[in-house]
Amino acid sequence: MARRALPPLNALRAFEAFGRHGRMTLAADELCVTHGAVSRQIRQLEQHLGVALTEGPRTRLRMTEAGLKLAQALSPAFDQIEAATPRPVEAGPKPLVVSCLPTFAMKWLIPRLPRFQAAHPDIPVRVAESNGPFDFRDDQIDLAIRMRRPGEGDYPDSVAEPFLRHYHGPVMAPEFAGGRVLDFKAVCAAPRLQTRTYPQSWSDWIRDTGAESLPPAVREQEFDHFFYMLEAAAAGLGVAVAPWAFAQRDLASGRLVAPLGFAPGQTWIVALTPREGASPEAGLFRDWLLAEGASTPLPPEAACQSRAGR
Repeated sequence: MARRALPPLNALRAFEAFGRHGRMTLAADELCVTHGAVSRQIRQLEQHLGVALTEGPRTRLRMTEAGLKLAQALSPAFDQIEAATPRPVEAGPKPLVVSCLPTFAMKWLIPRLPRFQAAHPDIPVRVAESNGPFDFRDDQIDLAIRMRRPGEGDYPDSVAEPFLRHYHGPVMAPEFAGGRVLDFKAVCAAPRLQTRTYPQSWSDWIRDTGAESLPPAVREQEFDHFFYMLEAAAAGLGVAVAPWAFAQRDLASGRLVAPLGFAPGQTWIVALTPREGASPEAGLFRDWLLAEGASTPLPPEAACQSRAGR
């Protein structure tokens, strides 16, 4: 049997964490190492491969196209390893298991989670990333976070509490905008980024801005997950339509800009708990989500909303 010519596994793990979070500091926090250790591991991986995986200034580092391709392959591979790893019987308090949309977990939920842990240190929380159907009993989850329209009855065994309004709009790297004032026509004419999990993002945004139609794209590129699409936008590969909740931190840090603002969508992000037998801990977490959603700042209004169809 041929020996596998794999890069250093610690370096791959560090790069995969950076790819998911988009920031060295968050990757370092996850791996319980220093920012410098993650940076050294990624440089080691680049030297081993002879390919640049990241680019840009240290304060706004982003992945190259080769880096995005590698990161997209690494995440499912590590997911499979984690799922197949035997675990001992857990001691201590049973964790509250929250099934959550992957990019929402990374960009919105996890950065706020220390506030819940500080208020309830006796309730450990485990975030299980998923955007598909679920069953509370079979999947052993206590609460789920999903996007849905008001009144949808797709989870009849659940009680749904909307806690965050869905706003969406085009985002891109500052360098891609190049200091220009981009209007609706220019944004729609740019290379278009999409995600396999939400292919109708552009058409839904067009509908919600009141535009008559979506102009043809010069070029389209699809990614497996929202966080890869956002990294592609930050790398300057094109323009992505993203939810405000997913892009807010990258906009605040200057990694992304939103020249047309954000339009209100027709869906909400909701907390789902079992209709019968919900735990007190799930009720506390749901109430915390409602409070966090209410305190989340609203996005800038869609600048194109009144003139998009002209």
